[in-house]
Amino acid sequence: MSDAQPAAAPDATPALPVTFRPGRTRAVLIASAVAILVTITAVAVSLKGLGPGERLSFVLTALLLDCVLLVLARPKVVADDSGVTVVNLTSKRHLEWAEILQVNLRPGDPWVFLDLSDGTSLPALGIQPGIARQRAIADARALRALTEARSGAGPEPRHG
Repeated sequence: MSDAQPAAAPDATPALPVTFRPGRTRAVLIASAVAILVTITAVAVSLKGLGPGERLSFVLTALLLDCVLLVLARPKVVADDSGVTVVNLTSKRHLEWAEILQVNLRPGDPWVFLDLSDGTSLPALGIQPGIARQRAIADARALRALTEARSGAGPEPRHG
């Protein structure tokens, strides 16, 4: 699922700016983070015989787990007039439209890969099939259409 506007046609180019992110996966991760914090804090408060330091260690452990889940919920791909910003787990990279040669989401890929003009490939974790495969395919097609329209390159062979 994404924050992108639904496309009228399969390859319609969405209006900019548009943000793609794995919405269902993100919702599950954030809900899990809240549940973990509430549950572990409740356990720490309800256990008899624990000192303040031990209770605090429970809560700090819950916060550490929450930080990991929130980092996993961070990925997104933002397309605007200036290019595409790819936010992955621990990195953020802005690409000009001309730098992106191809948008790939092949069967079995865990997320979209962007083939770049410098010969490298950049994973874009913000579009991942996970628990919303059809949404990821639609998002990959929308990003591909945007890239083709903005970079001036002709359509590349379709892979997803």
